[in-house]
Amino acid sequence: MLRNFLYLLPLLGAAVVAQDVRDSCPGYAVSNVQQSEGTITADLTLAGTACNAYGTDIQNLQLLVEYQTDSRLHVKIYDTDEQVYQIPTSVLPPPSGQTTSSANQSDLIFTYIENPFAFVVQRRSDGETLFNTSGTSLIFESQYVRLQTSLPLNPYLYGLGEDSDSFRLEVANYTRTLWNSGVAYLPPHVALYGSHPIYFEMRNGRAHGVFLSNSNGMDVKITQASEDASSLEYNLLGGVLDLYFLAGPAPADVSRQYAGVVGTPAQQSYWTYGFHQCKYGYQDIMWTAEVVYNYSQAGIPLETMWNDIDYMDLRRTWTVDPDRFPLEKMQEFVTYLHDHDQHYIVMVDPPISVNDSASYTAAQDAGVLINYNGSEFQAVMWPGIVTFIDWFHPNAQSFWSGQIASFFDPSSGIDVDGIWIDMNDPADFCGFPCTGSTLTDGAQSNPPQPPAVRSSWDPLPGFPVDFQPPTPQKLKRDSSTGNMTGLPGRSLLYPPYGLANSGSYQLLGAGIWPDVPHSGGYVEYDTHNLFASGMIAKTRQGLLDRNSNNRPFIISRSTFAGDGRKAGHWTGDNMSSWAHYLLSIYQHMEFASIFQIPTVGSDVCGFNDDTNESLCARWAMLGAWYPFYRNHADSAAAPQEFYLWPLVTEVAKKAIATRFQLMDYFYTSFYQQTLDGSPTTITPLFFHYPDDPNTLEISYQFFYGPSILVSPVTVENATDVTFYLPEDVFYDFWTGEQMPDTGMDIYYDNVTYMDIPVHIRGGSILPLRLNAGQVNTTTQLREQDFELVIAPDNSGKATGSLYLDDGISINSTSSFMQMTYDNGHLVLNGTFGYQTNLTIQSATVYGTNSTPPIYPVNKPLNSGWTVRF
Repeated sequence: MLRNFLYLLPLLGAAVVAQDVRDSCPGYAVSNVQQSEGTITADLTLAGTACNAYGTDIQNLQLLVEYQTDSRLHVKIYDTDEQVYQIPTSVLPPPSGQTTSSANQSDLIFTYIENPFAFVVQRRSDGETLFNTSGTSLIFESQYVRLQTSLPLNPYLYGLGEDSDSFRLEVANYTRTLWNSGVAYLPPHVALYGSHPIYFEMRNGRAHGVFLSNSNGMDVKITQASEDASSLEYNLLGGVLDLYFLAGPAPADVSRQYAGVVGTPAQQSYWTYGFHQCKYGYQDIMWTAEVVYNYSQAGIPLETMWNDIDYMDLRRTWTVDPDRFPLEKMQEFVTYLHDHDQHYIVMVDPPISVNDSASYTAAQDAGVLINYNGSEFQAVMWPGIVTFIDWFHPNAQSFWSGQIASFFDPSSGIDVDGIWIDMNDPADFCGFPCTGSTLTDGAQSNPPQPPAVRSSWDPLPGFPVDFQPPTPQKLKRDSSTGNMTGLPGRSLLYPPYGLANSGSYQLLGAGIWPDVPHSGGYVEYDTHNLFASGMIAKTRQGLLDRNSNNRPFIISRSTFAGDGRKAGHWTGDNMSSWAHYLLSIYQHMEFASIFQIPTVGSDVCGFNDDTNESLCARWAMLGAWYPFYRNHADSAAAPQEFYLWPLVTEVAKKAIATRFQLMDYFYTSFYQQTLDGSPTTITPLFFHYPDDPNTLEISYQFFYGPSILVSPVTVENATDVTFYLPEDVFYDFWTGEQMPDTGMDIYYDNVTYMDIPVHIRGGSILPLRLNAGQVNTTTQLREQDFELVIAPDNSGKATGSLYLDDGISINSTSSFMQMTYDNGHLVLNGTFGYQTNLTIQSATVYGTNSTPPIYPVNKPLNSGWTVRF
């Protein structure tokens, strides 16, 4: 306790004193300006006496301005000697290609003030000032960087995650902290698992974005600066100012422009969009198999079964419990799943247990373990004392690929279909300092314990004869310079500037200590937020080395900008609460539309604490509209598999049948986002109706794909809902009836637990799979023909698209078809590389009729055609 108090003293003192010093910092003066058609460079020199507010002022800086495209402006401010840390290009490559625009062509205009240096970014097409740093001096120090921009009063800002705060950012003395931290229950106003320093702003129906490519810990403060203006201020623990300004002007344009910087999302296999089941606490392979059997008996289609760390031997990564999850039984189980067109995924945690001789020795031999003061860095995690892989080490990939290839070998290991990464913030249960007896005591305070043994079992019909529960006795077991890597001389453990909202962690206690070095000259202080990125990249390549033909499926807890290129995300340890049911809605909009990680899902029915039948029923229906749909619960929570309640069983059947029906519509939408970053998966209403100010505050409605508006119940135990329909043509998805009123709030009563309000936007054609409620897996679904739902706009026209491929291969041949409808005239054309015998059997045309007419089509999907109704 005394140590913690002493730790706070320098921070409190610095905060009080440095605030006054900041106001008198001199800023920088501009000189030696060089300008070409597409670039500006200049020297920035400290314009007065150093203030050294939270570190040492850097005397000489460089300014680089690049008109990279007509809608993207790059502004970089960095130290002349290039010693200050910058994100390694191996982690986040800069946008490819040369500058393709010029100052005269770009829709973004850069101007500057010479002394003290400040700059302004404006949009040429409407004269709007998007970023203006005048009024506060730039501070660029060894351990602190400040840059402030003015904003309109009460701005409409979105992004800057990961968080559990409001969708539209708070604007009254609000601080968003970015420092990856594993925090259970997702409390508000603290740093959570991921860091995404990108924000979108809406002004007068137009959008723009600002991305700061910096992985250091930071506070982003939004305050009301005056009676008619606000401000946004970056407070960084280090690094450089590497800014990308995205002109928009449509929100979807900003998404595409951001994808142009960080990369487009990875394409996922078709099967990943099925329903997944997991729980921390499945104590053995028989229990896991029993869950699969029970889903089958209940008639709820289960695509993928997951196991948490329960399968490991004493929670050690790269091991299996020889009694509860014996390898031969796991192999039989996975074979059974694959024989039934189902899939299997397990968790892989980052640490290497020092008590696991095989993987520990292999890591030592490869030299890939993080070293600290001449010995291995050690911490405490689930298996006790552990150490970590240095993802920057040149041997890290070969070691990690070797572990994946060996442990998941289809013949001698577990033939998994994907990998689930947890605790990669990274987590450390010991805190700081964690050495000597503290390390040992920390490990002993959380010793890995095998779960209790069940005393009785029920048979599992349908599984192999020898795949039956063993006797309890058989389950018992015995207990057992110029390198851009960072300036020297910094106070890495106790930086002068303390992050505001990093919970109890600050920089210590959340994982690897900030002063721990990495290969290449980096330190954890600068690269902490990239730990997960390193693990994701090595895991993806490891899966590709294992099978170069198939799309790797990775779900990660922690993320940074650009990780959507390689993995998906689940939103971590949420709660079985109504508040987190609602929170999940806009978390998905953030990750899919703003952060470019559209493979995203929250634990359906909640992870922590016990759920209940009504909450789980609503959530089972809502979860079917997540890109990643998984039921998952904590070991301390009561079981919550959908089949445990009659109501939830029926809701899940309808929800999954509807999801199957729309699977190819969403698969096509997702594919479109992988092409250029177009936000076509989960989007907020203002992305589609930016000129409608009523949409800017809507957090609990969303578009599923480009054409379907989902408006879930938002009040606990309610059977009614009020939702907003923008002024447009909309049809009820379930009945086909055209909505008589739009541009207003709509009230629905009698919204039973089997219902969720869903509407189709006019002008859309949806390809739907037939017999979606009669199949059990996506493999069976892919054999079904299609029908079309045509929802015309006011002019009687509609468009849609359909993407087909083999659903799993990286370089699959494919077909991409466009469908157009014009007052009874339906045309399909496109590319037809993927050969199929599937057909479109019929088309239902929505309109003013209470019973929409159904027309026969009976046309193939391997060539173009035209029909008239």
